[in-house]
Amino acid sequence: MKLGVSAFAWTAKFESSHLALLPSLKEMGIEGVEVPMFDPAALPIRAVRDAFETAELECMVCAILPTQFNPISPDASVRRAAIGHLTRCIDAAAEMGCRLLGGPLFSPIGYLPNHRPTNEEWRWAVEAFQSLAEPLEACEVHLSIEPVNRSESFFLRTAADAKRLCEEIGNPRIGVTIDTFHANIEELSIPAAIRLLGPHLKHIHASENDRGPLGRGHVPFPEIVSALRQIDYKGYLMIEGFGFDPGEQSAPGYLWATPGVTPDILAAESYRYLSSLLR
Repeated sequence: MKLGVSAFAWTAKFESSHLALLPSLKEMGIEGVEVPMFDPAALPIRAVRDAFETAELECMVCAILPTQFNPISPDASVRRAAIGHLTRCIDAAAEMGCRLLGGPLFSPIGYLPNHRPTNEEWRWAVEAFQSLAEPLEACEVHLSIEPVNRSESFFLRTAADAKRLCEEIGNPRIGVTIDTFHANIEELSIPAAIRLLGPHLKHIHASENDRGPLGRGHVPFPEIVSALRQIDYKGYLMIEGFGFDPGEQSAPGYLWATPGVTPDILAAESYRYLSSLLR
């Protein structure tokens, strides 16, 4: 298992200036950094690739769908536009040197149409992800679909749902991200969810129940690491929390993080905690 950190700790709007973080993260012992992606055209793609190669860090991407791109929309033109957007995300990820693109890619965050998932919506999701087989293969990118909690989505909330979706998609390049913040809400047992997914599990967002430094809350990380070892997981434990920086008003932590817990503190403390568990 490898340890990484999501740039969401610092910002939701990743720019060239944030590349200055990479050398210190490498020095800390971090092996990979996850870049937020909303609009692939807004990212400094060439600069990202060059900076990651120079720092000898692995680049991953967490994409969030803008509201106009919805693979399970009842409007066929919106579904087609969503597939086009996801294809552009895959292309941009590959150009940055990224081999794993993840996130809640089945619908925009906050899409809550006040009904349970329908068979038709499920079919649209399967068809949308199946249609990405060619660009994923051509770009040598893996897609990791992230279930999120009921306040953010009605469609895909649990590991069991995500496993079923992957089995129906039938593409080995498409798997699942478990985010322990969301799983702490939706799963009866996070270790059991990990064991259920088995080889479908491609990525872990290691996140405390309040998105703060790992080990301060009640997410059972020792048991999670044990379950990951049981399924021979060799991917990333990607630290995903939110620090407070009054100068970064676009960052999630600007509204939610505990004052005094800066992004740097969150990353360093969480890295030390996970390192101790892996040892």
